[in-house]
Amino acid sequence: PAGGASLRLCSTRVAQEGINKPVIDRIIRVDHAGEYGANRIYAGQMAVLGRSSVGPIIQQMWNQEKDHLKKFNELMVAYRVRPTVLLPFWNVAGFVLGAGSALLGRKGAMACTVAVEESISEHYNNQIRTLVEEDPEKYKELLQVIKQFRDDEREHHDIGLEHDAEATPAYSVLKTAIQLGCKAAIFLSERI
Repeated sequence: PAGGASLRLCSTRVAQEGINKPVIDRIIRVDHAGEYGANRIYAGQMAVLGRSSVGPIIQQMWNQEKDHLKKFNELMVAYRVRPTVLLPFWNVAGFVLGAGSALLGRKGAMACTVAVEESISEHYNNQIRTLVEEDPEKYKELLQVIKQFRDDEREHHDIGLEHDAEATPAYSVLKTAIQLGCKAAIFLSERI
């Protein structure tokens, strides 16, 4: 530019003043990882059950997860948050969990959905509490996103129950194992 003036391109960044950067970094990092993992789970389920009667239902839930991931990709840029270094692991683990649960049949896939979405809904509720305690007005947009996604996850949970998730052999064992995995993934993805 003439006269030595600098040109500043438009940015999608959020003003960083006054935000609790460590808290926001952890929230966005782990939520991005979770939505990435959910996409991989549904990809695995569709690989096995995509042409079955439950395929369109799985696809519908997956489409919502794709929208969630897209939004967290945008938020990562806006808030300048780095992704977890564990994404390559979640890529494989998510697909294996999705395909593995689908190999148990429609009920197995739905049991996986119930377990994961119940864990994520609880996780989102914890984040909502944290942001409200911090400053609900300052984090208004992020709160709206998390509340909407939590509601979507609860809907997926309910769809799983409506499609006989609880009729899966060893349902409570499977659900507990998946939820322990979710808790570990959340813990690690917030930090690494």
